[in-house]
Amino acid sequence: MRCLLVYPEFQSASFWNYREACRIKGARYPAAPLGLLTVAALLPPGWELRLVDRNVEVFDERLLDWADLVMVGGMIPQQPDHLAIIEKARARGKRVVSGGPDATNSPHLYRAADHLVLGEAESTLPLFLADLAAGRAGPLYRSAERADLTRSPVPRWDLVDVDRYAYVGLQWSRGCPFNCEFCDIIELFGRVPRLKQPGQVLGELDNLYRLGWRGSVDIVDDNFIGNQRAVAGLLRDIIRWQEEHGWPFEFGTEVSLNLADRPQLLELMRQAGFRVVFTGIETADQAALVKMGKLQNAKRDIRASVSKLHASGMMVMAGYILGLDGEGDDAADRIIELIDASAVPVDMVGLLFALPSTQLARRLAKEGRLPAHFEVISTGMGGDQCSEGLNFVTSRPKSQILRDYVRILRAIYSPAAYFDRVLRMALALGHRGRKLSLGAGGQIKDAATFFRMIWNIGLRQRWGWRWWSLLGQVLMRNPRSIRYALWMATLYLHFAEFTPALIGRIERRAQALEDGLEPEGTRSAQGIC
Repeated sequence: MRCLLVYPEFQSASFWNYREACRIKGARYPAAPLGLLTVAALLPPGWELRLVDRNVEVFDERLLDWADLVMVGGMIPQQPDHLAIIEKARARGKRVVSGGPDATNSPHLYRAADHLVLGEAESTLPLFLADLAAGRAGPLYRSAERADLTRSPVPRWDLVDVDRYAYVGLQWSRGCPFNCEFCDIIELFGRVPRLKQPGQVLGELDNLYRLGWRGSVDIVDDNFIGNQRAVAGLLRDIIRWQEEHGWPFEFGTEVSLNLADRPQLLELMRQAGFRVVFTGIETADQAALVKMGKLQNAKRDIRASVSKLHASGMMVMAGYILGLDGEGDDAADRIIELIDASAVPVDMVGLLFALPSTQLARRLAKEGRLPAHFEVISTGMGGDQCSEGLNFVTSRPKSQILRDYVRILRAIYSPAAYFDRVLRMALALGHRGRKLSLGAGGQIKDAATFFRMIWNIGLRQRWGWRWWSLLGQVLMRNPRSIRYALWMATLYLHFAEFTPALIGRIERRAQALEDGLEPEGTRSAQGIC
């Protein structure tokens, strides 16, 4: 069986689409398609496989003629290209299998595929493969069983060129113990984290090391510290592995902010080489935090918690949401103040979106605040659900929320505000015991990256003088932060281009509401309003 696996292209106007910054680093895209590489590892060993990542390479559609079976999977921002790939493959008479989180949440959108394999591939894909081998494959496969991650295979990294990516990934756990009503993770994966064995994680590190990868490894768990006792043991194993292999990797992951309350875990993560964490702060409004069920952030000094992470050597990226029930009219001002006070440079501020299958969607539907067909995400506007949100009747006037959103974006992504936060973060980063050995090849790559920064940022951008100022101040005051400060500065290439385009889009939506061209709480055929 010849199987073509295709990873759809992410829509370009997204917070996380750092293509230009990746180019400076010598890469084409931030992350490799870890989920599809894991699916590939679950396929029969006798199959001939090819994988196309539409984010890093041109899709030669003649490969469709080569394939006996086409497998496609993706997330919400990949939906337009996902559907287009299905259409192209079906037009050539190819059998298509579709899956991934978006198809799992909205299977009716993917009816054009021959087979839908939904949920966790470790549970559902074997059912499909058995029926396919027997000649009786059906249209839909689901499993009520949660996947046993101790049986999850090492992803097929041999199917991609890892040098095309800024970082590579691995997954240790699925699920999160918290109960945020807007989140679909607990609906897809449950509230009891399921774990791989530490030996599996070390085996994946061995595999990446053998491939020659050095540098950033993202542990893609939805909450890395969901099982704190188990993660402490894993971190000790990673520390030993790093020592034995000469410290080739730095790690990033996603955590809940209560990590700041766990000094032992913070210390173990520091020792293991964690340098970046993403955390959902969401809002500075206590009433809204309680309403959404994010109690781990309620009654917390957010600034102090972030400061603890910075002091442990971890750069923080944060998520915020606007449009929440319970937020006050001053929500935008409080978010701007908190972002500034916490010195977090990269803040993904999004408009609340009621994702299919979430507690939020069910509550809004019960309250009569959720329009029909709300789960249709693709709008042709080229964004993601964070910037195209508010797909429900909001508690505050929708146009007011959109105007607040614009005000936040203007405030936090002005060159002055952004570079000021990068500087303060760089000066706050602790580096006690930090180790990283990239080898001669990695050092050459870093040198090439630095010279590309000088040319593309320091010499060619109107705000390039801020880059030089940052370089000088960090070298004088906390020189071990320079590598991280310059990478955060490089990300501004994306925000400098993305933010004005997003602001224009949001302002047009707000104006349409204010002009009565679209009533509050409804949606047009052109987009979500």
